[in-house]
Amino acid sequence: MHFFLNMNPPTKTQQEHRIGISKNGKPYIYEDRDLKTVRSNLGRALSKFIPEEPYTGAIRLTVKWLFPRRKHSDGEYKTTKPDTDNLNKMLKDEMTRLGFWKDDALVASEIIEKFWAEIPGIYISIEELSNG
Repeated sequence: MHFFLNMNPPTKTQQEHRIGISKNGKPYIYEDRDLKTVRSNLGRALSKFIPEEPYTGAIRLTVKWLFPRRKHSDGEYKTTKPDTDNLNKMLKDEMTRLGFWKDDALVASEIIEKFWAEIPGIYISIEELSNG
């Protein structure tokens, strides 16, 4: 399975949670409005591609994050923030929530790349791996 999310990739990531203090003085972690919007937009874009049955075995997840190129060349690697691991964390969490797979622990292999691109978006490929 592979598909393309035609959108500007988010630059706000899972790591950008906020910390608040409850009335009884205990700290808690929450998502601010911007992070909730990013998560919602990502979930909405992904929802068009939910498989009929969730993956249940080992998979390889390939993700290419394509950011608007501005002054960079089309296809040039992006070497600035956000980091690929932070980008993929929210993506995998949303894919798990939407039922792409039973658990994101099934992702046994990941290929994550980020580029500057003429056409921004997120290319996603899910490949079932054999156990042999």
